[in-house]
Order: sequence, then structure tokens, then C-alpha cells
Amino acid sequence: MPGGLSSTRRESGCAFWGVVYSQPHREIRACSHLRYQGFKSFLPLVRKTIRHARTFYTRAAPLFPRYLFVELVIGRDRWTSIRGTMGVAHLMMDGELPRAVPEGVVEAFLNSVDREGFVCLDDTLQPGEKVRIVNGPFAGLVGQLASMDSNGRVRVLLDVLGTQVSVTSTRVGLVPAA
Repeated sequence: MPGGLSSTRRESGCAFWGVVYSQPHREIRACSHLRYQGFKSFLPLVRKTIRHARTFYTRAAPLFPRYLFVELVIGRDRWTSIRGTMGVAHLMMDGELPRAVPEGVVEAFLNSVDREGFVCLDDTLQPGEKVRIVNGPFAGLVGQLASMDSNGRVRVLLDVLGTQVSVTSTRVGLVPAA
């Protein structure tokens, strides 16, 4: 089944994580309104550096733009009300029931949240992997992870105009590149 859980598990009253698709740039609003309605919701956030008018600033940004997660129990929750929640475009469905995220996926993100509320994906990175720099002056560039040290510093090789350039950054400024 595409959602990862059998329909009998969803129908039997077990808790599972569903996927909510938000309106553009309304993920935080949708998450807070779902919580206000009594739903347990989770919006994975990362730090993102924005370049504008020769200045850089860092802000919280969704890891998956327009997507957030909500915990549901079919027999208990009034999940049909999610579709009318402010900031929500729709609830992802598998036929008549909400689509379930495979077990352990959302829990892994929840376990990787730091004390400031941001998801840290750098623990799984290994030298030689392709990585995307998400903050700092090189934000958005993709390179190869060359080395990591115990102080949280990394060296990334970037291909700039046909030449490999070595850049030093922090581990929290990297995510795996697709």
C-alpha cells in the first residue's frame, strides 16, 4: 500500500502520522491551528540562509515546503475537520482514509530535533557524500563532503567554474543532496 500502513491498522484505532499539504508559505499557521484544535502536529524546520540586497540573514524554514505531519486515530479523531483548518490546502488521502507515513519516519525526525526546535540531519553524513549547504554565504550550493572533525566543522569541496574549491562550514549547515 502506498501509505506504508495497512488499511486495517488505520481502521483499528491505532495512532499513525498523516500528511497535511498546506497553502503556500502557511505551514506554521496550519501547524498552530491544528494544535489549537487538539491535534498533535509536527513541522520539521531547518535553518536557512537568505541572500537579499547584499545581506545575509538566517530564518526558520520548513524541511519539506508545504508539508507537515499530524498524528491521527481514525476512530477517535475528527480528522475530516483538518481540511477546513486555516493554512491547510488538503489532507493527503489514500482513497477514503488519510495517507499514513511509514512507521518510524516522523519519529526519526522528532528524535533529531535540537533544543532550539530545528531538525539536525548532519549525524548521518559521511565523507564522500554529496551535500547541500543550507546557510552562510554558500547557501544553496552542492558539493562533496571532504572531512569532518569532532568540533562540528566540515570541509566541503565545491565545483566553482570548473575548479574545486575547499570551503569550511559547520555540520548543522549541511543536508544530504539528492
